[in-house]
Amino acid sequence: ETVLAQAGQVWYPDSAFKTAQAIADFNHAENLPLIVFANWRGFSGGTRDMFGEILKFGSYIVDNLRTYKHPVFAYIPPNGELRGGAWVVIDPTINAEMMEMYADTDARGGILEPPGICDVKFRKPDLIKSMHRLDDKLVQLDSELAVADDSLAVEEAEELRAQIAARENALLPLYTQISYEFADLHDRPGRMLAKGVIRDVVSWENARSYFAWRVRRRLAQDSIVKQLRAADAALSHASAVSLVSSWTADAGVDWNDDKAVLEWVEANGSRVETEVAAVRSAAIKSKVKSLVDGLDDEAKAELMKML
Repeated sequence: ETVLAQAGQVWYPDSAFKTAQAIADFNHAENLPLIVFANWRGFSGGTRDMFGEILKFGSYIVDNLRTYKHPVFAYIPPNGELRGGAWVVIDPTINAEMMEMYADTDARGGILEPPGICDVKFRKPDLIKSMHRLDDKLVQLDSELAVADDSLAVEEAEELRAQIAARENALLPLYTQISYEFADLHDRPGRMLAKGVIRDVVSWENARSYFAWRVRRRLAQDSIVKQLRAADAALSHASAVSLVSSWTADAGVDWNDDKAVLEWVEANGSRVETEVAAVRSAAIKSKVKSLVDGLDDEAKAELMKML
């Protein structure tokens, strides 16, 4: 037996396959909603892992989430982070009808970690430009150097350049940390919410009650949506949700309040049945009309006689 050390927060071929298999079991065997506590920094990409088909097993996760028939909630817990390929396989756009992503107030999310994005977008030349723009001493040295160059004072100019280089080297560690903090701001929940990559920011203290109501609301909502789409095959998921939203708006219920929406659905079963029947009737009328419109006048007259 070979025992291999594996880092935490990283998917390896065996753990990726195990994750994909668990998702498939919840979907097809258990028929349950799924909540994923997402705290991964990505997939292991070593030679051994490539030989172990890490890409294939990672794609299994995407495939099983894409076909998931029940609500899926991805939640980044406190001090957790979702990075790299791990973000790619959990992204809600894989199955926008069923998947939603949330994050704790202290969570982080993004493809690259702050040092990585700074190596791409905020390198040493950019840091030096920031120093010369913000540091008073460097601004003064730059102005003195300009005067020395204009007056052709070579020795003084060389001395000033040495002082500038020394000042840059002294400030570089500080500005590097500042750049990491600046990049980290983009990975915080507020920014993720503003960019629309998560649905809401949910603190860990309120997560249990929040998701309890959210799951119940989604199950009730999706049940109505399935009835509507069965009544009218031309109705998309988004259109069916919009229709249910209009019913709650007519009743003065806040669509973003999961508890209020659930209580309205449970208390208005007859109203829902009536609305679904109306949609079914309208769909049948539309289908019949389209069929009749395809007939010539003589066939229409024969049909009217039969009716």
